[in-house]
Amino acid sequence: MKRWKRNLFIKLPLLLIALSVLWVTVLKFVPVYYTPLMFKRASQFREKEDFKTVRTWVPLERISPEMIKAVIASEDNRFAQHNGFDTTEIRKMFHQHAKHGKKLRGCSTISQQTAKNVFTLCSDTGWRKIVEAYYTFLIEKIWGKRRIMEVYLNVAETGKGVYGVEAAAQKYFGRSAAKLRTPEAARIAACLPSPLKRRPDEPNQYISQRERQIKSLMGKLTYPEWVTHPKKRDRK
Repeated sequence: MKRWKRNLFIKLPLLLIALSVLWVTVLKFVPVYYTPLMFKRASQFREKEDFKTVRTWVPLERISPEMIKAVIASEDNRFAQHNGFDTTEIRKMFHQHAKHGKKLRGCSTISQQTAKNVFTLCSDTGWRKIVEAYYTFLIEKIWGKRRIMEVYLNVAETGKGVYGVEAAAQKYFGRSAAKLRTPEAARIAACLPSPLKRRPDEPNQYISQRERQIKSLMGKLTYPEWVTHPKKRDRK
């Protein structure tokens, strides 16, 4: 095999893998202040004079346990149990599709959403899903659940130009994320699927209904100890 072919098909992929592992390892300890999605939105709304990017990184200890419970209840009930991919939900989705003809829906876990936000441009392409799956595997192995949740709650889009629950709490409720109460946390979580169309401080019928559903589910789920006992939120 010629040298250039060996470099292209063997050395280059190994180099890219090594760099990606290094990058994920660095981000285990360094706050994620900017993401590809933030860049994408800034470009998308660059002609809007009132647009600005608002984000405030806070450690997990400064986020209300109610907010953590709310996003798990809303987005990923089996967050603590799966390895990044909720195979139970995926099998259920395909079963409903095969038996009842229901439309295939997204089953993205919090881990997948975090990987998408931090490492991809959030496009709707097959290539993006492959990259997302790869980084989901890496962050599950290198970061662990606690760090994944910390990053997710700091980079998730929570409004037009608003990222993270600290910025959302300040903008919509005039308080820090540490002081969010259950109804406020549930409303923020209810808006996460469509943060550009919904506001937690202006709940419509859908948001109010989702808030009730999320609050009901929050009391039924089992959470890791670092969620229910903030003082024990060490770096495990």
